[in-house]
Amino acid sequence: MGKVLVIGAGGVGSVAVHKMAMNSDIFSEITLASRRKFKCDDIAKSVKERTGVEIGTAEIDAMDVDATAALIEKTGAELVVNLALPYQDLAIMDACLKAGANYLDTANYEPEDNAKFEYHWQWAYQDKFKEAGLTAILGSGFDPGVTSVFATWLRKHKLKTIRQIDILDCNGGDNGKPFATNFNPEINIREVTAPARHWENGQWVETPAMTHKYAFDFPAVGEKNMYLMYHEELESLSTHFPEIERARFWMTFGDAYINHVTVLQNVGMTSIEPVMHEGKEIIPLQFLKTVLPDPSDLGELTKGKTCIGDIATGQAADGEGEKTYYIYNICDHEECYAEVGSQAVAYTTGVPAMIGAAQFLKGNWNTPGVWNMEQLDPDNFMDMLNNHGLPWEVKELDGPVQF
Repeated sequence: MGKVLVIGAGGVGSVAVHKMAMNSDIFSEITLASRRKFKCDDIAKSVKERTGVEIGTAEIDAMDVDATAALIEKTGAELVVNLALPYQDLAIMDACLKAGANYLDTANYEPEDNAKFEYHWQWAYQDKFKEAGLTAILGSGFDPGVTSVFATWLRKHKLKTIRQIDILDCNGGDNGKPFATNFNPEINIREVTAPARHWENGQWVETPAMTHKYAFDFPAVGEKNMYLMYHEELESLSTHFPEIERARFWMTFGDAYINHVTVLQNVGMTSIEPVMHEGKEIIPLQFLKTVLPDPSDLGELTKGKTCIGDIATGQAADGEGEKTYYIYNICDHEECYAEVGSQAVAYTTGVPAMIGAAQFLKGNWNTPGVWNMEQLDPDNFMDMLNNHGLPWEVKELDGPVQF
């Protein structure tokens, strides 16, 4: 049905191309590109062994707009799936405009030297993509991504409006390591150490990082401490669903993780400010990333489940006053590894990237312009979640959350 170029050969990129290859009726030709072509070649070998499908590989510096545009033209890709670092988003969007290709990513742009997680840089491309007749789909991972589609589905089928929404992200997995992150350490630690922000009564409320926690009993996982954080879908949801009075994001962390991050932060190892080391300028956080375990290597070691979803309250679609719904997915780390060789955190991002790309290629999400997930029709995406490894459940709760 369509040719795609996937940029980024980490755990998420690996999951995405495996799942694309399993849907060759939609993805007629797949090319995987990265700065390190050997990683692409390793993934391509696994894809061939698991699915029988051959994918192309290429070496690319995604910050080089001209080189990326040339690769897009060479592959004939009509859609570029950006699973690289979020610092590279704008360069890849520029390359898409230059080459006449459509665009999809899983995380919003953030400057490398400033931990700001905001959409305005990418929203500024609305007119450029619209005038070029091209589509850009932002945040087609799980959170952001599926969590936004969950909200849209509830708003379409269960609720007339959403008054408040809490997004809950629980990783109940254990990889046996003293300290490791479940996705790119540099991005993970930047998020965790940034001030927490949530939307309430028309304004942002900011609190120090990791200071507001609540013990929640997650389906299939059990009780875990979750911490209030900022996540980019809060910005897009509060923008596109203006009736929302409060929007919050929570993520679980174990005590050992919190203790390690606190120590590393106290000694300066999480800093993104350059320092001189033996006559060479380095970024402490980038050095830390180098010495920490690679999340893409943790799949075989990780046991347990993830549970990610939304709790939303609003006026019921059936006219029976206000109702609260909890919609969520449970994903098993070991089952993910058996299927595609990756743990569930990569799986829960890579599968939605594939499904979002499929929505574009199938003609469901191809309106020119720049779009967040909650602006798009949710129904076929939700069907594909059920059919491609991320089944979801929805249940009505007794009332709004009390935390």
